[in-house]
Amino acid sequence: MKIEERRKRGADMKFRAFTLDDFDSVIDLWKKAGLILSRSDTIEGLHNKLRRDPELFFVAEEDRRIIGVVMGSYDGRRGWINHLAVDPEYQGNNIGQEMIGELERLLKKEGCEKINLLIEPSNHKVQSFYEKQGYTRDELIFMEKWI
Repeated sequence: MKIEERRKRGADMKFRAFTLDDFDSVIDLWKKAGLILSRSDTIEGLHNKLRRDPELFFVAEEDRRIIGVVMGSYDGRRGWINHLAVDPEYQGNNIGQEMIGELERLLKKEGCEKINLLIEPSNHKVQSFYEKQGYTRDELIFMEKWI
């Protein structure tokens, strides 16, 4: 059965919390979706993320297969969308939109009023996806330092 047919028939997709048992599957999904991983995308790095706000890090699962993932965060002032990815075989089925909606709901529940995200230049094609979700471009200079 085609994925689109499965989605139309209301297949059993659900969201659930990310666990460290999901690490290999999530890393594979991020790579398959073309995300650029950093040196903090290790099992230790994701373990540290889970200690901070685990309810904002979840996967979309269908038939026990991880088909989407989003790592949200909230610093008490701003929310962030990090590493949102949907398996390319499942893209175009509103899974990313549903994941954003759920993350926005969770962040709003925490008192968050603004959500930020960053897009790697090599992944610029996703800009139109985020624009359809109501996100707008803001010209900033982003700087970082690994310590």
